Amino acid sequence: MRLVSWNVNGLRAVAKKGFDQIFAEFDADVFALQETKLQEGQIQLELPDHCDYWSYAERKGYSGTAVFSKREPLQVLHALGVDELDTEGRVVACEFPEFWFVDVYTPNAQDKLARIDHRMAWDDAFRAFCLNLQEGRVPQGGQATLPKPVVMCGDFNVAHHEIDLKNPSSNRGNAGFSDEERGKFTELLDAGFTDTFRLLHPDEVGAYSWWSYRFNARKNNAGWRIDYFLVSDQLASQVSAARIHADVFGSDHCPVSLELNV
Repeated sequence: MRLVSWNVNGLRAVAKKGFDQIFAEFDADVFALQETKLQEGQIQLELPDHCDYWSYAERKGYSGTAVFSKREPLQVLHALGVDELDTEGRVVACEFPEFWFVDVYTPNAQDKLARIDHRMAWDDAFRAFCLNLQEGRVPQGGQATLPKPVVMCGDFNVAHHEIDLKNPSSNRGNAGFSDEERGKFTELLDAGFTDTFRLLHPDEVGAYSWWSYRFNARKNNAGWRIDYFLVSDQLASQVSAARIHADVFGSDHCPVSLELNV
């Protein structure tokens, strides 16, 4: 099974840059997007043989997530179940027979960590959400289910270790590389989840998924790895490939992918 995730930083813009062709070439069983930046009815995509599921932010032109799947999920959730965190369309969770698939666009802590308290609340609530799904506890509005593993993907807005960004020393303490954010990501992994890229590529350097538009960052590969596929530890042995597709353009992020033997 091939799974793909991509922060498109504005789907309407990427649609003009060959999104349909990129989508077709991946031929993913499930394709997740973050930062779609649109509302219902603002785009028409021709993606045959895929069902589509969208979460929209209340604020227009902001945030947003979407999942396209060759199979119809058993059910789809669009919120964590925490009112103050569920206004920005940051999650789409699809239940399949084998696992829960969770697409997430984690809030940015912003300059000088201005939104760090909101970010910490999100990280705690998201971790609890995924653990609850894994145990078969579905938020209000969803249908009860048996326990099953979780596959989560998206823009987590954090580089976990120094190997995950080009310039760790100068970025220490900044949004995306603060001790607080890195600590919460560690808590997520310690709760029973595996970073699939590092599982298969533990020592690979220069593997990044986001580059600033400034200073020729992408040309110089001065990037950050902030887009991930994580799986419940019980699925780790079924991971056959985890890749970063830095050759795919159209956004300041590139797609990441996972192949699972399920």
